[in-house]
Order: sequence, then structure tokens, then C-alpha cells
Amino acid sequence: MQYSVRGRRRITTGAFALVLALPAGAANGPAPDPAVGVPGAAISFAIAPQPLATALLAWGKQTNVQVLTSSGSIANWRSSGAQGVLTPNAALDELLEGTDLERESYDPHTVVVRQKQKPGDATPLEPDLTLDTGSVVPLATVDVRGLITDGGFKTDTTRSATRTDTSLADVPQSVSVVNREVIESQQAVALGDVARYVAGVQYVDGYGSSPLFLIRGFDAGHGMTDGMPNGVARTEDLPPLIGIERVEVLRGPEAILGDTSQNNNFGGSINVVMKRPQADTVRQLTYSVGEYDGARLGVDLAGSASRDGQVTYRLVAAGQRGARTPQGDGGGRGSYLAPSLAWSDGDTRVMAGWEFVDNRIPGPEHTVLLGPSLSSASPYRDLPDTPSDVASFRTTRAVFEVDHAFADDWTFHSRGQYVRQRSDGRNWSYDANALFGMLSPVARRFRYSADYWTWQNDLSARFRHGDVTHDVLLGVDLARTHSGDSGASNVQQDDVTETTQGGDSFVITRPVAFDLRTGEDLSLNAGFASLKSLASGGTKVQPLAGSWQTNSGIYLQDQIAIGDRWNVLAAMRRTDYRLQTRYADGGPRRVDKSRWIPKLGVVYKLTPDVSLYADTSTGFQPNPLLGKDGQPLPAATSRQVEVGGKFDLFDQRARLTAALYRIRVDHSVSLVSPEPPFFATPGPGQTNRGLEVEFAGRVAPNFDVLASLTETRIRNHDDTRPTGAPRHQAAAWASYRFGNGAAKPWGVAAGVLARSRSLGRTSTDGQYFGIPGQASVEANVSRYGENWRVTLGVKNLLDRTLYAVNFDETFVPIRQGRVVLLTGSYDF
Repeated sequence: MQYSVRGRRRITTGAFALVLALPAGAANGPAPDPAVGVPGAAISFAIAPQPLATALLAWGKQTNVQVLTSSGSIANWRSSGAQGVLTPNAALDELLEGTDLERESYDPHTVVVRQKQKPGDATPLEPDLTLDTGSVVPLATVDVRGLITDGGFKTDTTRSATRTDTSLADVPQSVSVVNREVIESQQAVALGDVARYVAGVQYVDGYGSSPLFLIRGFDAGHGMTDGMPNGVARTEDLPPLIGIERVEVLRGPEAILGDTSQNNNFGGSINVVMKRPQADTVRQLTYSVGEYDGARLGVDLAGSASRDGQVTYRLVAAGQRGARTPQGDGGGRGSYLAPSLAWSDGDTRVMAGWEFVDNRIPGPEHTVLLGPSLSSASPYRDLPDTPSDVASFRTTRAVFEVDHAFADDWTFHSRGQYVRQRSDGRNWSYDANALFGMLSPVARRFRYSADYWTWQNDLSARFRHGDVTHDVLLGVDLARTHSGDSGASNVQQDDVTETTQGGDSFVITRPVAFDLRTGEDLSLNAGFASLKSLASGGTKVQPLAGSWQTNSGIYLQDQIAIGDRWNVLAAMRRTDYRLQTRYADGGPRRVDKSRWIPKLGVVYKLTPDVSLYADTSTGFQPNPLLGKDGQPLPAATSRQVEVGGKFDLFDQRARLTAALYRIRVDHSVSLVSPEPPFFATPGPGQTNRGLEVEFAGRVAPNFDVLASLTETRIRNHDDTRPTGAPRHQAAAWASYRFGNGAAKPWGVAAGVLARSRSLGRTSTDGQYFGIPGQASVEANVSRYGENWRVTLGVKNLLDRTLYAVNFDETFVPIRQGRVVLLTGSYDF
């Protein structure tokens, strides 16, 4: 038997049903005394705070009890969760605590949750009547986009993979969801920290302090925020983690979702889900203090803004001060403000929000190679006295979202955003064209400014034919970016060279001799002062690639459930791309590209806890980067085939996911540097193969584990050797909170990250050099109070010198050494 929530989700018996709890006389069936409730021995519950609808789903799934309730009665309630070894009745009472709802048992496998009855208002369910589920009529839609979890590190649903709330077990694709439990346990302070333990994901440091994420060997592109593609870079300007609900990592080409990234995103995409208004009250203060990260302070406020609970709000604010590099270059700071407001009447929900991010980030610590090996690295990790190595990123974002449920399982969802971004940075590097370790310092400066907006509309419906159910979605989306006029210029002024390409960066060089072995300035102090004054000078810089970039598409998807064992996901997208740029003589030029993009996946449920799947998907990416002829590069395409399995373990409190994949790309783009303005050239095609295994969940009471294993093989079609591609990568994190005795308020956690060796390649003569395999250990201890938590941790516990997986001789980023970090939160 199956129930539905106005087309939002298919829910099976034993999990959760949102239906009308009929008046006592009509809700027929035998029931034990309400005081008796649902029988059952005490078991371990770890249901995190979340919307009441999803909390009841988690309770019903764990206890194998069906819950019946009026959707309107719980739409605006949020549960504080249930923790500890409890009977099913006691756990359900904890979930309902603070609401105006009560439970009433219908039979040992069915519970009715309804508003508390006043004396004389209604009579109890009559034991001599039979509940006619066929007469149950769905009521108002319940928004169940909140996190569904059986507790700990395991998450059960995703929205970004299909644009609808879908169980991860029903998605024929490898998807990882990093929830708040993981973020807090690992003391993560930035998105780079969140992605470290996810299978198949790596990140490297780039010029200007912005991390570059790799998924399955490919650049992850600009990713998505709340399922909406980001038209320009959105790694360095992401909000602090206090503003993020969870992070979802989608593996495989995501062009079908309308990802408009300018970089290769054939390996996958990162979707950041922001915190939004809710009815349950939140009053939380968070803080962190670290040696290099400085001090962070944030506040998260949420709750009802009206007596009837229809208007809800969220306000997240945060600030950071004192970030610096190990060499002492400081100036790092950040500020964040994100208010949002929502209104809901059951059938309709409208949300609007605004976000402001202002980050100033010191340049990363780095050195240079004096030969084709790490053993020849200069002992000087930065040029001396270069505190101006900073990058500033400022982003303003406005967002809206509208949901409306029609009759007969029809729903409409619309969301959009307008984003304005400005960035300005500078850093010192080295010119690799000198001999005997005598390299010239180079001052690089980049600017970027862009405005873009996206608008996404989805109409979904549910149809049933016997034991076959179709969840059909028709979507139309549009994204448009304005980033100035394209062009290139070279200006000579004495011995200074300024270069712009694609309009967003320039480089200033001067023939200054500096001995990287001894630190001696051989130019007799004639170099650095003058260079710094030149680097701070201004030149009009035009943004990359063209004045207007437009992406639009029509999206059709059908999620087909055949009986209890088969699920099919079939989708098709028509993508249209337009780039408006100029020829070298200033004349207008327009580039139009379009393509049909298919996706097909099948899931077979061997048992309720074991799902096997297979999937094939296509990637398509028109590239606005400029080639050596000053014109956009040709579009690139890819095809991925993936097979895998998802296994629910430990009474469904943990999940193991295994995936085998192959991605074939016709050609890639090789950049001389992680940043423009350097010319881009078509690179070789690639075939990437790999195995990914990931485990997340609770293996014992209060004991959570997150682990991943990645095996990768990459072949370049021109027979060159792949760089930045370690074959083996593994990570494991475990967290335990003591449950009794004197140690009850304490918790401990520890993790290790390891990878095998990889290859780098020099930019001047193309020599390969080895990047050794490395491992890093971290650990922390936590103290819990009734409404507070304090965690003291150590990153890179063994104080090892850690490098990125890929770099060249001119820029070798070095990760921070041992770092002590204090984090905590206080609920008031």
C-alpha cells in the first residue's frame, strides 16, 4: 500500500503517511487504549532536530510503524528530535514535545498523530470499527525538504539530483550528503574542509586563495546553490558554514540540471543547501578560534513571525577577523548577513531572501621548485615582506522560491536568483624563465566583476497505472550573465608589462634578481618597493569571455516506480547556449550552441535494504574561455557509464555506497594557470575510470563513522601522462559520545586522510616530477552541556608538510602545519 503527499514524495507502508486523520466516528478500526500506545522494547534513537514531518518519517522507518496525520496539522512544526535508548512511545513523545499534537494508537503497527482534543470535541477511535484507508483524503502539502536522517552521519534524501525530494536509495547515481552532524563533528570552517572526506573529491589551492575542487579527476566547475547553477565562480565567495544546512556532492556530468560552469564539470558538481525560514525557534551562537583562521563569530535565528505560524523567518549573521598565513601575512577578514522570510498556508509557500558576503583572504603559503622535483624546492615559501598578497571577494545575492500544490497530485515550483559579484586580488609569484635558481618576482593582479541571474520553473505531477507510478517533471530554466566586453591588450611602459586577456587579469613583471636559495636581493633593493607600487596601480580590466552569456533549457524527467522493486529515472534536456563577444577589430560576434542531453538510470531493489543501479549520462559544455586566436574554444562533450549498489546497514542507521564508473571526454581545456588571463588551449581527450566506496552512519549507540575509498585510473588520449591524479585515496572519520557514567558529557573524534603519489609537470619544458603520497591525522575532544557544546581539536596532528595533488614549478602551495582549533555553540 502506498500514500502520497500531493505529488511531493512516494512513501511506503512502514515509513510514513501524511493523510487526513478522520473524525473519530469515521476513522474506523480496532485500537488499544491510547495510554498503551505502540508496544516495543527500548531501542537506540538518534533522530536529529528537523521538521516534524521528516522526524516522524525517521521514527516510522526505524520502528516499522505507520503514522497517520493531517498534513496541515504538522506543516509548521519542527521537532527537537529524540536521542537515547527509548521505547517507541517515549521516542514519539519526545518528537511531539512542545507541539499541540498528541499520539493515539490504532493498532500495533499504526499510530495517529493529531491535534490535542479538548473534552467533548471528539471521541476516541472506536475499537469495533475498521479504518477504511481508501476513504482517506490527502490534505495540504507538507514541505519535507528538511534533512531526513536516522541520526548521526546518515542522510536519506536529496533534492538536487532530480529537482524533487527523492530517497537516495531510489536515485541511480552516486550522491553524497554532508549534513550538520558531520560538519560540527569535524570542526569544519570552510567548504574545503567539508569536501575532504567525500569519495572522489579533491581540492587544490590556486593563485588568489580560491580553492579549486576536483571530482573524478575533473574540475568541479562553479557548482550550485539551492539547486540553482552559479554563473560565475562561487568557491571563494561562499558563506560561512553557519549559513549552510548541508552540502550535496553529485558525481557524474550534471549538464542535464543546467550547470552553466565555465570550467570542465564532467566529473560532478557541488550543491550547497542554504538555511531557510522555519517555524521552530532557533537561537544559536557559534564561534571558533584558530591559529591561522583567526576568530569567527556567528548567530543563527529562526522562528515564527506570526501568531498563526504562517509567516516564518531566518536571520544568519557572521564575522571573521585575524586570518593570516604562517609567514605572518595578515589582513584576513569576512562578514556575512542573510535574512529571509517565508509565508505558507499549506497549499502555497513563498520565500524571499537576501545574502551578502564580503571576504578578504590572505594569499596561500607557497614555494617554487628550483628543479624538476620537490627536493629542489626553495626554502623560502613566500617572497619576504609581501603583506599585500590578498584577495577580496564581495557578493550580493537575492533569491526567491514559490511552491504551490494543485489538486490531483500537481505541484508547481519556481525559484530564481540575482547575483552581483566583485573580486580584486593580487599576489607575488615567480617567473620560471631564469637559470640557477635566479628567478624574477612577478606581481599578479586580477579583477572580476559580473552580474547574473537564473530562473527555474518546474511543474510536476503523479500518475498511477496499476502498480506503476510516474512522477513526471517538466522544467524550463534560463540563466544570463553580464560580464563586460571581451578583448585583450598589451601595454608597455619602460620595463613593466601589463597584460589583459578575456579582460579579467593582468601581470606586472620587472627583471629583478632574487636568490631563492639564500634570500638575497641581488637587485640591491631596487626591486620590491617599486614592484609593490606598480602592483597597486590600476588598469581598467574587462571580465572574461564576453559581454553576455545566455543559457536556457527545457527539461523533462520521469521517475517510474514499478512495483516494490524497480525504479527507472529517464530524463532529457534541450540546452541552448549563446555567447556574445567581439572580433579583434571590435565587430560583434555571436556564438550559438545547442544539444539534446539524455540521462537514463535503473534501480533494482534486491531487498528493502539493498539497491543495485546502473546509469548513463551525457555532459555538454560550451566553453567561453578564449583560445590563442582570441575566440571561444569549441564545446566539449562527455559520456559516463556508472554501476553501483547502496546497502542500508545497522538497522538502516548507516549506508554503504559503491560505484564503478567510466567517463570519456572528447577534449578538455588545459589552463596555464588556475586563473585568467592566460590563454586556454584545447587539451587532450580523457578516459577516467574508477571505483568509489563510501560509508556513513551510526554503527553503535552514539558511535558514528564516515569513511571513503577511491581508486582512479586516468588515460589521456594523446598518450601524455595525467597530472594531479593519485590512484589511491582513502579517508576515515569516527565520532563517539559517551552515554553514561562520569564521562557522559564528553565526546571524542578522530580521522585520517591519505592519498598515493601523483605527477606534476613544469610549465616551461614539460618535465614530469613526482608529488609524494601523504597522510594527515586530526582529532578532537568535546564537552556537552544542556544547551552548549565546546570542541578542542588539532588539525594535521603529526605536523607534516602537506602539498596539493597538482602544481607546477612556479607555484607550489603548502598546507598549514599543526593547527589547534577551538569551536563551540550556545543555544539561548
